[in-house]
Amino acid sequence: MTPLTLYSSAATVTLTSSPRVPFHPPASPARRGFVSFRLTAKKLSVRAMSELVQDKESVVAASTSFTESSEELNHSRTFLDARTEQDLICGIKKEKEAGRLPPNVAAGMEELYWNYKNAVLSSGAPGADKTVISNMSVAFDRMLLGVEDPYTFNPYHKAVRQPFDYYHFVHMYISPLIDFKNSYVGNVSIFSELEDKLRQGHNVVLISNHQSEADPAVISLLLEAHCPYIGENIKCVAGDRVITDPLCKPFSMGRNLICVYSKKHMNDDPELVDMKRKANTRSLKEMATLLRSGSQLIWIAPSGGRDRPDPSTGEWFPAPFDASSVDNMRRLVEHSGAPGHIYPMSLLCYDIMPPPPKVEKEIGEKRLVGYHGTGLSIAPEISFSDVTADCSNPNEAKEAYSQALYKSVDKQYKTLNSAINHRRGIEASTSTVSLSQPWN
Repeated sequence: MTPLTLYSSAATVTLTSSPRVPFHPPASPARRGFVSFRLTAKKLSVRAMSELVQDKESVVAASTSFTESSEELNHSRTFLDARTEQDLICGIKKEKEAGRLPPNVAAGMEELYWNYKNAVLSSGAPGADKTVISNMSVAFDRMLLGVEDPYTFNPYHKAVRQPFDYYHFVHMYISPLIDFKNSYVGNVSIFSELEDKLRQGHNVVLISNHQSEADPAVISLLLEAHCPYIGENIKCVAGDRVITDPLCKPFSMGRNLICVYSKKHMNDDPELVDMKRKANTRSLKEMATLLRSGSQLIWIAPSGGRDRPDPSTGEWFPAPFDASSVDNMRRLVEHSGAPGHIYPMSLLCYDIMPPPPKVEKEIGEKRLVGYHGTGLSIAPEISFSDVTADCSNPNEAKEAYSQALYKSVDKQYKTLNSAINHRRGIEASTSTVSLSQPWN
């Protein structure tokens, strides 16, 4: 059998046997079971989440068990004890002066506070000011803990749900940034179909564009009321930057991740290239192992990074796919031994946490935050054999399949854009994309 080579958002790597070891970023500044696919009484709807996020006590309670079990770390409660904006800002200064927060991290935290505050207040939601304090107090506490006791991500990282529930924390933080009245899901019935296939032991891969660090949370929040299993169990192929930046790591800890080094940053430091390639090999071997077990849901953005706007028009669009990444993901699925399906999925949420205009080498990007409508859409799975039946050679087939997936993602994106940014709402639905708001 020919070894599988996968590009993804990482460098070219070949899957070979190697022991399981932690995924170590370079030194620099830094299944679950099928309990229920249709949770009812225990399900936390998006609307309930939006209400819950207003309550300071519920946020702090989510942290209590963690902080109690971490007393041996002498972890500061500066931020969890904060009750006002002044407490938070002064707390940043205090922790910096005590040497527990590096100056650059402290500056990034304060900047994030003002940006998050402005975004949440712009929603006009009742109690928005209290939401800001409660969410930022927990976020800052997690960031400080991450500096005091840095978390190491394994090649395959399972979301940390206890004793502190990072998945719930991320929902609490991101939910107030989403304008649910101006958000839509395309073809929600296909997401239900997808869940059924997972229940039958099939593997499912979502080929999608990538817009912001909030993408995984947007997916789970928009599907919470209808398909909660997807959000909790999706495994995201993630670049090293989201597990390296101190301001981002707590949010990454709440997701299931397959950690890789991005092709875009593979050669930033020539001395680390070999280490990065070996790490990617370990991560992708983990992915192959997962797929062999069946019932896996994997999300990957074969563009290798976040979308960027057209510099001449300012219009956002899905970044082009790397055909080799798509082809090798397909081969991984085919070689897994379990039935597999590949679906094109589209995301529109850049205004929530827009990326820098250009790709940056340094860790610690400026984090803008906004309150805005978001969109998620999925189309029927695309069969490789159907698309490539008339292709004359493997390379032609590889390109044709990648383009078929990209065209579907782009077409869905245009529908979401019409509904959200052009304010057409449900009327923007087309013959191939049926928009709805499952949380209503």
